[in-house]
Amino acid sequence: MILIAAGSNLHFCGLDSQDIVLRAFHALSRMSHLKIVSSLYETPAWPDPADPPFVNAAAAIETDMRPEALLAALHAIEAGFGRRRSERNAPRTLDLDLLAYHDIVQGEDEQGLVLPHPRLANRAFVLAPLTEIAPDWRHPVTGETAAALLAGADAAGVRKIT
Repeated sequence: MILIAAGSNLHFCGLDSQDIVLRAFHALSRMSHLKIVSSLYETPAWPDPADPPFVNAAAAIETDMRPEALLAALHAIEAGFGRRRSERNAPRTLDLDLLAYHDIVQGEDEQGLVLPHPRLANRAFVLAPLTEIAPDWRHPVTGETAAALLAGADAAGVRKIT
């Protein structure tokens, strides 16, 4: 299973964060088979809750692209929605993360790709939508299911909006 997370907390060209996330998945569907997309969730911004809240979602896809090519495609979609990489955890128009690529476990490569995503297990804003679409997905390192990881995460403020 190939898993993608999306998040947005800034508007872009008249689009709000909900529209951006949905349109990003539509863009992804043009280069892969979009199997399932979660509901949208609103979550407080982190580390500064004074920033606008995020809209988050997750999707499972099928593609023949290798992980590095898929990551480059995700970055291209982000750029198309005005993503500028500045400081870490800053507000952004779009963030697309490659959470998992089947059962591949990989340390950082030259593109900075780590699989599965290194902070996936601690992020309720990722785990809530992931659990909705794939509750029995198992983390390839820990063996824990998405549902078990979510049960152990701080999900305060994570709210389904659609």
